[in-house]
Amino acid sequence: MPPQSISSVKAEYRNVEKFSPQFDVVDVPGDFESKMEVVKVALKLESAALEKVAVTAGDKSFTYAEVLRSAFNISSILENKDGSNGHVAEGEESAEKQMIKFEAILIDYMTETPSFFSVSPPDVLNFRYRLNIVSIVVVEAEAGKKADGPRIGIMAKPCAEFVAAMWAAWLNGAVAVPLALSYPEAELMHVMTDADISVVVATEEYREILEKVVEKSPGAKLYILPPVVNTHGNEITDTQSLDKLLVEVKNRSLTLSGEEAALIIYTSGTTGRPKGVVHTQAGLGAQVRMLSEAWGYTADDRFLHCLPLHHVHGLINSLLAPLYAGATIDLLPKFSTSGVWQRWRSSYPVSGEVAATPITVFTGVPTIYVRLLQGYETMDAETQKASADAARQLRLMMCGSSALPQPVMDQWESLTGHRLLERYGMTEFGMGLTNPLHGERRPGFVGKPFPGIEIRVDDSDSDVKGVGELLMKSPSMFREYWRQPKVTADNFTEDGYFRTGDTVTIEDGYVKILGRTSVDIIKVGGFKLSALEIEAVLLEHPAIAECAVLGLPDKDYGELMCVVIVPPEAKAAEAAATSEPVLTLKELHKWGADKMAPYKLPQKLLIWESMPRNAMGKVNKKELKKTLLESTS
Repeated sequence: MPPQSISSVKAEYRNVEKFSPQFDVVDVPGDFESKMEVVKVALKLESAALEKVAVTAGDKSFTYAEVLRSAFNISSILENKDGSNGHVAEGEESAEKQMIKFEAILIDYMTETPSFFSVSPPDVLNFRYRLNIVSIVVVEAEAGKKADGPRIGIMAKPCAEFVAAMWAAWLNGAVAVPLALSYPEAELMHVMTDADISVVVATEEYREILEKVVEKSPGAKLYILPPVVNTHGNEITDTQSLDKLLVEVKNRSLTLSGEEAALIIYTSGTTGRPKGVVHTQAGLGAQVRMLSEAWGYTADDRFLHCLPLHHVHGLINSLLAPLYAGATIDLLPKFSTSGVWQRWRSSYPVSGEVAATPITVFTGVPTIYVRLLQGYETMDAETQKASADAARQLRLMMCGSSALPQPVMDQWESLTGHRLLERYGMTEFGMGLTNPLHGERRPGFVGKPFPGIEIRVDDSDSDVKGVGELLMKSPSMFREYWRQPKVTADNFTEDGYFRTGDTVTIEDGYVKILGRTSVDIIKVGGFKLSALEIEAVLLEHPAIAECAVLGLPDKDYGELMCVVIVPPEAKAAEAAATSEPVLTLKELHKWGADKMAPYKLPQKLLIWESMPRNAMGKVNKKELKKTLLESTS
């Protein structure tokens, strides 16, 4: 039968069933490099290596094989829950009957092109899965882009069950949508509705809030995740059983396209209503490979993880990329100053007998390092020495998600010997710029592009040549804002560069972020000023622990520079005891006279007890500005 016979039936038999294989599959056209890359660690590891610990949570540890086995169990349940497999609408042929018809056509086709299938002769009963795979390859090659799978919401603290749920979604051909633990019901409803989530999987502790949300979401279902089972070397160590897991991962990857949606992450909303950012299988694969290579992630690494999982920093940098490298991750349910210091001390005890598998990598947001420094100050001298000595022995410490004040970087380096590796990324493309693993790490700069990434500065609207919006191309670039084609198009240039919305300058190839063009570039009396640069200077003042600089409307100068500060606890207590302000605007001007030009000095000073931040430590300046304007209206 000639090849065109396939075209004649592609519309009728496009929805073929995905049968479970009983054997290894043969190779088919196309490579696997862009397919399910973040689960493909299973294809790189031998059976014995799958017994290596993947994640720990509390006093429990789980191997790669145990998490993968749990992922397959969840995937089987999702096939019924999300309606994507096994469902036959009234009047439709079953997938089994469709497959039998398709097999007949393909068998004839195989006799014409035996080298394509590498089999002779075919046995329908034992060859069914291979035919299914080939049918999908042929049909999709002619039909064009494959439709995205159903959206699966995932809500859990950092734990083995979260990892299993992510893998299960991808094994099932679905799109994973991590849900923020901090979201109130209204925000959860926005994501549920916007992403059209059909199933939510979650740990038991989130049942109550999610039952309310799912009840209000027509057609959606809730599934409580079963605990990942720690088999302690029982049946999971059976080599044949492990080999079957690896074969199944490879089989399922064959049905995926690199351009299929794999993940939707919602933006933090610092520039408007949260948008769903769609990442593809290929884009995620590019991201985890880039990070692993640039930062030297290996199977010998052990990460201490204490970040939220609905942002790229916590999800991709600290979870998916380490798992891709075959590393081990210690998951803390949330950040704890004492918990982090204690974990480092237990890895590198004073006795000098390093733990069998010590922590080697840590990454956090600037606020985390500030809290760690504050926690260090409360320790006794003996504990301080043990803590600093332990921290010095980690391989790598990184910082990102918001600007790292240089005083914090300097203090951390003095204490631990680590000059924090700063990098730059966005929800839309993951990481784009990085200071080097080996080489000069410049304070105040976020480094150079990762290999394969192109950047340029658009200074067409700038008063200063070389200062303008950062534009970027990356193999890890998102595909689209979910169901917002116009917004997606508006954020790209005609030649395909993404508009980051960040104003930058470049020195010797190193990029310096001056701030978000919309909120961090303040226009005062004809000057365009960087709020981030001014904040970095203000943080050197002993009475300022945190600060946010922003512009408020002014009829004379365009904008009036205002600074909101949070003083150190000790300074605040001293001021309260004497009924004196911790800092006055006059005192601030006197202190800053030899540090900044007069037009850079704030004209309004507000002292607050705490700074409003999101889960990743970012200050939403649009909301902050709105609050200040409402309070003065």
